[in-house]
Amino acid sequence: MNKTDLIRHIAKDVGITNIAAREAINSLINSIRETLKSEEGEVTLSGFGTFKTVHRKDRIARNPMTGEPIRIPARNVVKFKPGKTLKETVL
Repeated sequence: MNKTDLIRHIAKDVGITNIAAREAINSLINSIRETLKSEEGEVTLSGFGTFKTVHRKDRIARNPMTGEPIRIPARNVVKFKPGKTLKETVL
């Protein structure tokens, strides 16, 4: 399922227009994005899971083709931990 399919599904399920569903999805995504930008950003959706921003330190890795060491710079990454209900649904 892609974003367009999700918009159609929500619009049909809730009984709203595709435009209203698109605005709601975009608002949700933007809210999550803005929260994760902040320091200690974390978004918990009960029953679904938690999005969390984590800082990775810089490190040395190896190029798999040449074996030459390369430096990977520090950066922030987003991690997702599924909630109990989502885990049970998938399993």
